[in-house]
Amino acid sequence: MNILLKQLVSDGALLWQGLYETIYMVLVSMGIATLFGIPLGVAVVVTEPDRVLENKKVNFVLGAIINVARSIPFIILMVAIIPVTRLLVGTSIGTTAAIVPLAVAAIPFIGRVVENSLKEVDPGVIEAAEAMGATPWEIIIKVLIPEALPSLILGLTLTIISLIGFSAIVGAIGGGGLGDIAIRYGYQRFQGDIMLKTVVILVILVQVIQSIGNWLANRLNRAA
Repeated sequence: MNILLKQLVSDGALLWQGLYETIYMVLVSMGIATLFGIPLGVAVVVTEPDRVLENKKVNFVLGAIINVARSIPFIILMVAIIPVTRLLVGTSIGTTAAIVPLAVAAIPFIGRVVENSLKEVDPGVIEAAEAMGATPWEIIIKVLIPEALPSLILGLTLTIISLIGFSAIVGAIGGGGLGDIAIRYGYQRFQGDIMLKTVVILVILVQVIQSIGNWLANRLNRAA
């Protein structure tokens, strides 16, 4: 009984540590990606033909960057930017190091999410703002983004869930988190119970995040 109790405590501590590392990786990388991804998506939309800051060359370049970055499989991207990761954080192994490829992968994803959300905004609302003399920046900040906010919330929620999946992949190369626990204990040491527990925790985490995202988007829709 004592041995079983010690094992349960040990497994619990291990899984809590893995959950903490996963949340840490996802939140920090999401914060960085949002910081760069939202302006990227906004820039793609407003530089399109007949938009408030029309610029075909800039639009083409930004669109190409997003398309190229999104076409690279995450596992390849993760390995390809190892020199950059080492330059930024001093190592390519560990939870903090995993944040770099996660953020890089999420930036173009968020850019495309923002682009799609902003394109859903009724053109009539933008035309009304222009007729009232609003500047391009006022249209972006006071019209486009607020009008697209519920859709943006859902898109960012989807991005967080994707990052949770990617965080499990970085565990395969020593990135830490629940993915690392599943590989080291569940797979390599044939501890099926650990593997099952990590899967259950990840499923619950995704469900909680999706529920929060849906609730927040619905709340904003009603407020609008």
